[in-house]
Amino acid sequence: MSVNRQIYDFAAKAGALEGWVYKREVDVSYLPLWIQHLVDLYGGLPTDVRNEIQDMCNETLGRAIQSLLPILGEEHELMKKLRGMTAGKIPSDPDDFPIKRKEKQ
Repeated sequence: MSVNRQIYDFAAKAGALEGWVYKREVDVSYLPLWIQHLVDLYGGLPTDVRNEIQDMCNETLGRAIQSLLPILGEEHELMKKLRGMTAGKIPSDPDDFPIKRKEKQ
């Protein structure tokens, strides 16, 4: 699969996860496979690509993490896998978007 297709596949699955867990009851039985696919896709991206998109991963996966935190808890294995795809600061809550932060300034 080309790098462009890998990026699209990862981004689509990450964005879908963020939306699926946002402020709703979550059937956690879907999460292990879904998150493992994300881990595999992320790990399969070339390092330079991961570095270039890392800030966006922090945003999208960070909001998913914040949505899942009350459901799974900080120490859950799936939370650790999601955090393994972030680096540095993540959003403070599921509604923490860059545009909202800019508006508050």
